[in-house]
Amino acid sequence: MLLDTASLYFRAYFGVPDSVRAPDGTPVNAVRGLLDFIARLVQDHRPDDLVACWDNDWRPHWRVELIPSYKAHRVAVETEAGPDEEETPDTLSPQIPVIMEVLEALGIARVGADGYEADDVIGTLTARATGPVDIVTGDRDLFQLVDDARERRVLYPLKGVGTLQLTDEAWLREKYGVDGPGYADLALLRGDPSDGLPGVPGVGEKTAAKLLATYGDLAGIMAAADDPASKLTPAQRAKLLGARDYVAVAPRVVRVAPDVPLPPFDPALPTEPRDPAALDELAARWGLGGALQRLLATVRE
Repeated sequence: MLLDTASLYFRAYFGVPDSVRAPDGTPVNAVRGLLDFIARLVQDHRPDDLVACWDNDWRPHWRVELIPSYKAHRVAVETEAGPDEEETPDTLSPQIPVIMEVLEALGIARVGADGYEADDVIGTLTARATGPVDIVTGDRDLFQLVDDARERRVLYPLKGVGTLQLTDEAWLREKYGVDGPGYADLALLRGDPSDGLPGVPGVGEKTAAKLLATYGDLAGIMAAADDPASKLTPAQRAKLLGARDYVAVAPRVVRVAPDVPLPPFDPALPTEPRDPAALDELAARWGLGGALQRLLATVRE
């Protein structure tokens, strides 16, 4: 089980009231909410391995070089000396280091790679895995990793993590008319305002799905655009050819990396904390008692 950790702690932050606080009054709603999410996921799905995948770089420079608008609207502070800072609610930012410390003390693997997003870590671990993989994320971009033959599916939270949309190829075909790899092409053509991806002007989701159904993939669509004898309408041809520069670079931005260099780690779900003393100290300082005990009881089962 691969967790898109930021997706889940943002969801926890907005889903759990900020009246949930530590003894010193600091909000810990994201921390406790994430612990409860993990406990519920372990209880319901019983993974052997669980990895909290991390954004070491939420807006990699190499993606921005290819498409400058990539996630630009989410930047809070732009600096020349370092990476952009993502706009984060004031009371969430201080909770992120606490999440990191708690995962470390628990012994739950937290894996990131410099210069890459959590999506790329998930893509790499999915490519490496020899058994079934469940990806837990509120980010539809990862639908591109769905693969029934290799038992890769996305668990997309609809309400907390107790109600999950099980995203497999049948669901993707019913909803979008594409399979997993086809979803990346669909997203590229359609665009995604939440990620600052412009898409091909005038090509929406339905048109993109029809083009993919007719021509197979992005390369087939662009080959048709170059072929005067193809059945593309003049308007479609003009739109695609006008977006040729975008289409040439967008696949590298939209598709998750399958070969990120990752540090060594143990993915096994721990049955006991790695550092009980540190965990006790964190529990006392941040008032994590109930959520932490529920998670510990679940993994011990």
